[in-house]
Amino acid sequence: MNDLVQPKRKRLLSGMQPTGTGALHLGNLAGALSKWIKLQDEYEMFCFIADWHSLTTLYNDTEQLANASRQVAADYIAAGLDPDKCSIFLQSKVKEHAELHLLLSMITPIGWLERVPTFKEKREFLLEKGDGDESLSYGLLGYPVLQSADILIYRANAVPVGKDQAPHLEISREIARRFNRHYGNVFPEPQALIGEDTGVVPGIDGRKMSKSYGNAIYISDSPETVAEKIKNSFTTPAKIRKTDPGEPENCTVCLLRRLCDPDGYTTSWEEDRLGERGCMQNKKELTEIMNEMLEPMRKRRVELLSDPVELDRILEKGADRAREAAGETMKIVREVMHIG
Repeated sequence: MNDLVQPKRKRLLSGMQPTGTGALHLGNLAGALSKWIKLQDEYEMFCFIADWHSLTTLYNDTEQLANASRQVAADYIAAGLDPDKCSIFLQSKVKEHAELHLLLSMITPIGWLERVPTFKEKREFLLEKGDGDESLSYGLLGYPVLQSADILIYRANAVPVGKDQAPHLEISREIARRFNRHYGNVFPEPQALIGEDTGVVPGIDGRKMSKSYGNAIYISDSPETVAEKIKNSFTTPAKIRKTDPGEPENCTVCLLRRLCDPDGYTTSWEEDRLGERGCMQNKKELTEIMNEMLEPMRKRRVELLSDPVELDRILEKGADRAREAAGETMKIVREVMHIG
């Protein structure tokens, strides 16, 4: 098989892990979801909830995994992903991911996995916590192989990533090349699709917004919760009085204003610099703007989560389409490998 086997329409693969309660925050929305929504008309899209991936670190705490996965699915749709345009599904519902992962693991050198920066970081973190070698599972080491299977099972042409994540895609490209070298041109090398850089989305404490830091504003947060979080957000330390010049580039509230009000934030920033507005005004306006932006999403996710039959229908429909595409790929893989 010398000719690259390609689906008729270019494909894109994306996904997120259902960690914690599963609810997604503004960092997820700005960093990934908003980009996916813009791309769903250009590609045949597969957007999955990576529940198997979450087991690499949460294998001993799975009771909330099903609910967290549903929360992610609801946020996908509430943010603007259209189930009629893209396949939204649970990774664990498409068993072909696991089969391809197994086969790819047979051709992937251990050295490739040991050099992955994220494995080194997680290994050091777990060992520093005193969890010992038992916390370093095969699944953690083999995470990039499963990630590669997620992408290659759909023969995806592109994966939307941020600039800092682009190097992580290279191992998937290497695995695709190695497979093609041994068995023929089955897999296209997935390209990193890097959209407009929105920068780091700050949490209310000034650090990068993250569930693990407890500093996130969630799509699901009520208007009152959003107001309280913004009220307690960091501002420019040197700006004590309203007339003190501000530094909007270093102010969490100003940076969130730019995120939520990209067409109108510049005036508020300039007034902040000149000492013509205070932090209270900034927080009040941001609260109003953010709640107005989030309200349609909050309403839609409540509708979805209150109608489990409809949400299950959407996820099953997405899984059916994903299984059809994945099944086509596995038929080719088994043929060229002379197995099954």
